[in-house]
This record gives sequence, C-alpha cells and structure tokens, in this order.
Amino acid sequence: MSITKPTLSFWQIVNMNVGFFGIQFSFGLQQSSMSPIYNYLGADEASLPYLWLAGPVTGLIVQPIVGAMSDRTVTRWGRRTPYFLLGAILCSIGLLCMPFSSTLWMAASLLWILDAANNVTMEPYRAFVSDKLDPGQHSLGFMTQSAFTGLGQTLAYLTPSLLVLAGMNKDAVNASQIPHIVIAAFLIGAVFSIASVLWTVKTTGEHPLSVREVAALRGRPRGFMHTLREIGSAMREMPPTMKQLALVKLFQWYAMFCYWQYITLSLATTLYGTTDPASQGFRDAGLLKGKVGAFYNFVAFIGAFALVPFTRRYGPKVTHCVCLALAGIGMLAIPQIRSPALLLIPMVGIGLAWASIMGNPYIMLAGSIPPERTGVYMGIFNMFIVIPMIIQIVTLPLYYRSWLGGNPENVIMLAGALMLCAAAAVLRVKLGQAGRAAAPSALAGAKP
Repeated sequence: MSITKPTLSFWQIVNMNVGFFGIQFSFGLQQSSMSPIYNYLGADEASLPYLWLAGPVTGLIVQPIVGAMSDRTVTRWGRRTPYFLLGAILCSIGLLCMPFSSTLWMAASLLWILDAANNVTMEPYRAFVSDKLDPGQHSLGFMTQSAFTGLGQTLAYLTPSLLVLAGMNKDAVNASQIPHIVIAAFLIGAVFSIASVLWTVKTTGEHPLSVREVAALRGRPRGFMHTLREIGSAMREMPPTMKQLALVKLFQWYAMFCYWQYITLSLATTLYGTTDPASQGFRDAGLLKGKVGAFYNFVAFIGAFALVPFTRRYGPKVTHCVCLALAGIGMLAIPQIRSPALLLIPMVGIGLAWASIMGNPYIMLAGSIPPERTGVYMGIFNMFIVIPMIIQIVTLPLYYRSWLGGNPENVIMLAGALMLCAAAAVLRVKLGQAGRAAAPSALAGAKP
C-alpha cells in the first residue's frame, strides 16, 4: 500500500482484533464438542477423522479464493470488512442449528456450512490486520489475534462447566443424547460470533485507498477465472520463507487434529475406563476435556502477550521452536497421567504452543510477502493448515487399529512426536529481510 500507516495504540490494536474472539469461540466449540456430538449420534471412533473433513476441504477451497477476491474488492466499507461480516452472520446461523442435529449426516452437513462461514471470515481478517499495521507492529497485531484466540477458545471449552456451576443438569440430554449444556454453549457462541465482529466493524475502519489505488484495482481483470489465475501466479512466485514453513505446518497441524479428535476418548479411557458415549464416565471425560482445554487456551491468552518480548529478543523462529517442543513433551505425557489435576502441567506447554501457532508463523509470513498480495497469500498459507488436516483425516483411520492398536491414547502420543518434528523443522526456516526486522521493533512504536 502506498499510504503511510499510522502507529496504533495498544487499545486500538485490541479493538481491531475483538472480532477474532467470536471466530475463535466458534472454532473452540467445534474442537471441544464435535467429536462428542458425533459419538452421541452413533459414530464409530475409528471413523471420527472422516467426519472432520468439512473444515479442511472448505478451507482449501474457500480461503485462497476469498483472499484473492478481497485483494481486488472495492466497496464503501472497504476491501476486507464485507467478507468477515458476511462470514460472521453465516457462522452464527450454523452455530444456532448445530446442537439440534438429529443424525450424523445432519451434523456433518452443518459443520460444512459452519466451516465455510468461518473460512470466509478468517483470511480477510488476517489480511485486515496486515493492511492496518506498519511492519514494526505486525508482531503485536498478530499476537493480539493469538490472545483473542486463547480467550475465545478458553470460554468455549469452559462454557459447559460454567453452565453446570450455574445450575444446569450435566446429565440432561435431548432425544439425540446431546447434553443441554452443549446446546446452550452453541447458542451463546452464535451471539458472540456476530457481536464481536460488529464491535470491530464499528470501532475500526479500513485505511482508505488513494484514487490511484482504487483506479488500479478497478482496472484489474475481474471474474472467477482471473481470480484463479491470480492464485496460480501467487503460488508459482511463492517466497522461500513461505515454502519452508509448509513442512512446519504439516507436522504441527497433523498433530493438533489428532489431539482435538481423540483427547476426549483418551481421557475417558485413561481416567474413567470407558469409551461408551452413553456412560456417565464419558460425559465426565467431556467436561474434564473442556476444563483442561479452557486452561490451555487461557495459557494461550496470557502467553500471547508474554511471548511478545521473547519474539522481539529471539525472533519468531526460535520462540516458535521452543513452544512446539514444550507441547510435544506435554502430549507425550498425557496418557501417563492418572490424576485430573496433574493434566494442567502438560496443558501449559500446549497453551504456549497454541499461542505461538496462531501468531508467530504469521509474523514470519507477513515479513516475506508483497503487500498488494496480502489477501491471496494469507489464503494460500491456510492451505498449509488444511492440507495436513486432510492428510490426517485420510491416513489415520488406515492405521488406527493396526499400528495404534485402536487405542486413543496412542493417537495423543503420536501427536506429541509430531510436535517435536515441527519444532525441529522450524529451525530450518530462513527469514527474509523484512521478517527479521519486524520482530525486534514490534512494540517500538506502540502507544500506551
């Protein structure tokens, strides 16, 4: 962008990222509740990965296209705002309908809609932050997004337990065996999804484009085929830093998908001796998963800000490596733990890794891509998330019973080993000039 970007205060950056709270509350509900919902509706545990296919496939298709389209969009509301506002509305509708699913196919279909809506919102929102901030504030901007990721997902995981404390019966279920506390959590998420994005839209406008920039955007070829050509061109000209991050994301996202899909089953097996979705032990494992998930997301919320000075001093690459290694060690330890209280120890490492995953790769990316292609490259970068997820969905059921013995605890240990591989891979990433310069100056210009 040719305009000069003013230095924003800390609270202006917070307001700009409030919408990410609602987006991540939605994702947190999916991570914490979709596997149990599928189990309640009769899914076989070996086939669980297939039922999570919606998110990766919609992300693979939607985000690069929406990112490229937002780069070319000119409206009175800006380039990015129409996309994340529309996505938030559709997301709220999906959240309202999801807990009333009566069959597996209904729940899986609604997850496709919900994930498509979240993907319409996600990458234009990340591009919005890159558009608004000077490179020296990228670290603070993306780590603030990471903090709202932690906060949103903390509350998403914790909401069912909070509803029990408020007096709701944890054993009350509907005709599909879905607990009432889960239904209420999704209804709350629908409100947060739209309300938080509206806050950002009201408090933070996009930078106005110059007359020359508007003319240049309107003069570019339009149409779906031109959008696809732009994506293809961007992929051919992909910066080296972005290519090197692909291997890191392969390991870390395969691992995270393993963790989210099987942590409830693992805890039910280890601590309650059951995998029967109709049992009280399974429901207790779901509540425990919510509590420890809330804890690691709270660690991510606090850790996102705490990691900023480490990122400034040591750079995003080293910081990310250490955080991933701590998560790997923690995941390897989870199946060995027999006390719910001791589960909080590995969750510290997982929380720090989650904060880093949602911030540091984007700091490295933002310093290596041309500003005029921010949207399309943010969308393509998401392919490095969803392709590992698709690989996991396709491959894990093939060896779940043969190699892992049909034991969900072994899936969690596999996730830990893959996190350690990701930590090693990130050390091979070579940052561009802008990426090296951005981290040390992340807070230099921030106003209190």
